[in-house]
Amino acid sequence: MSIETLAFTFSALRDAYRGGTPPEEVVNEVFRRIEAANDPAMFIHLDREAALAAARALGAFDETKPLWGLPFAVKDNIDVAGMPTTAACPAYAYRPDADAFVVAHLRQAGAIPVGKTNLDQFATGLVGVRSPYGVPVNAIDPEIVPGGSSSGSAVAVARGIVPFALGTDTAGSGRVPAALNNIVGLKPTLGTLSATGMVPACRTLDTISVFALAVEDAFAAFSTATAYDEEDAYSRVFPKPSLGTLTPRFTIGVPDLATRKFFGDEAQAESFAQAVETVASLGGKVVELDFSVLYAIADMLYEGAWVAERYAAIEAFIAGRPDALFPVTNKIIGGAAVLSAADAFNGYYRLMDLKRAAEPLLKGIDMLCVPTIPRFFSRADLDADPIGPNSKLGTYTNFVNLMDMCAIAVPMAVRGDGRPGSVTLLAAAGRDGSIAALASKLHQHSGVALGATSWELAKPESASPRADDDEIAVALVGAHMSGLPLNSEITDRGGRFMFAGETAPVYGFYALAGGPPKRPGLVRRDTGGTAIPLEVWALPKKTFGDFLAGIPSPLCIGTVQLSDGASVKGFICEDAGTAGAEDISALGGWRRYLERV
Repeated sequence: MSIETLAFTFSALRDAYRGGTPPEEVVNEVFRRIEAANDPAMFIHLDREAALAAARALGAFDETKPLWGLPFAVKDNIDVAGMPTTAACPAYAYRPDADAFVVAHLRQAGAIPVGKTNLDQFATGLVGVRSPYGVPVNAIDPEIVPGGSSSGSAVAVARGIVPFALGTDTAGSGRVPAALNNIVGLKPTLGTLSATGMVPACRTLDTISVFALAVEDAFAAFSTATAYDEEDAYSRVFPKPSLGTLTPRFTIGVPDLATRKFFGDEAQAESFAQAVETVASLGGKVVELDFSVLYAIADMLYEGAWVAERYAAIEAFIAGRPDALFPVTNKIIGGAAVLSAADAFNGYYRLMDLKRAAEPLLKGIDMLCVPTIPRFFSRADLDADPIGPNSKLGTYTNFVNLMDMCAIAVPMAVRGDGRPGSVTLLAAAGRDGSIAALASKLHQHSGVALGATSWELAKPESASPRADDDEIAVALVGAHMSGLPLNSEITDRGGRFMFAGETAPVYGFYALAGGPPKRPGLVRRDTGGTAIPLEVWALPKKTFGDFLAGIPSPLCIGTVQLSDGASVKGFICEDAGTAGAEDISALGGWRRYLERV
């Protein structure tokens, strides 16, 4: 295969490098593709020589570096040493001496930055048309807005110019452009990616995000860049993110019919309905929810407190050079100058009230599935109304960071009118791997080409599931399994699903006396044992002790033998605990027992 036709995905590039392709050749191909795209508004700054120098400095192919030789683009509100940072405002430009924390980690893993991409000025907008550097051309349809604020990064990935790119996300800037360009947009849990070296929009809500053509690629870049940063006061400690396996059962919330919003786009409504059916076919128990309170939270983002935060981020600059801002940007941010501290506090109080009101709605839900955007807007629509369409594009995105949720936008089947389908999966902080596992399955099911290319989505490499060094594998046989009432005791502690299987045929299985709730008991037998269905989850070592402390007698954690001869830690029951219990060994597991009762 020639370099001109090589798919710029992680797996294809790594295969090419294993075959002897030099990274300098890939860098040169990046710049050939940029020229062929004929879109001068996509990038604000390019540095071919620096990229070639970085490629030459890599030396021989190194399998231990997960991003070796992978070129990437960086939204121009994130620092790359030696390249100017403008935030799409020429008068604001500065030239940093050091990479942003995330960029530095990507370089250490072997990735090569090639340039800085265009954006809605100061990351204010979801449309991608608010920049003095022009409007990047949507990779799917030039009549549609490219999406913002991370417009250039999304378009560069969708056109197959780079295998991944960095964006940022406050209101949906890492998700909306993904939907409009048929790619994956990963918005991680706040604080997992350091903001050091990023020009803030809303400091309390910002995160760097990742665009890629496939879920696995986006997650690989994200997990590589994840590290605690002592210099960033908003950096948080989470277990190293791992792209897990989709659980057999899960509960997923969707907007009910009464509160779904598509603003007249019937094709989008039908596309989402089909996506919900696909989720159900993959094991999801779909629960329809009244989204009214989440929409109310979304409305808060462009009310006092957080508009004031945008103003605070560039207060000194805007006070001295208000004429330097793009007109719409100045109108939005500049309006905060009249807000008071009382306005800000009242906004926070209102948010906390709404979040408390949302708690019962989300109780028992593993994740949410929403349309990434409610409808499409053209560039002509934005010419006629610069504000309204932008607000509508944030319908399903604006509440997410205010709720401290992680998110991933994933392409779905092409709509009936030929435009790309997309949904976003949302979950509580730290659940990035869980939603990515479902996103991967949805992307595989979609059957769509990657971005604006003709490349097909490769089947993910199957890996033997195992616990990492900082995890403990735990076998679950009862209510802690996926989709059952106590599963949150695992997921809330950072647990991730590994696989479903069976014990070795040496156990008896009992429904213990007492309750509610009913509890199972797994007891090893010398003779007459049965293979019992189970799930194996990986639990972080640092939360394992807390989990162990909550296990009631006669249950305890022991060693469970699996059908393949391996053994893991797991729930077992003391022999004395079976007094008065019902032997349910022949039923085929706890789920079958629950169906019977």
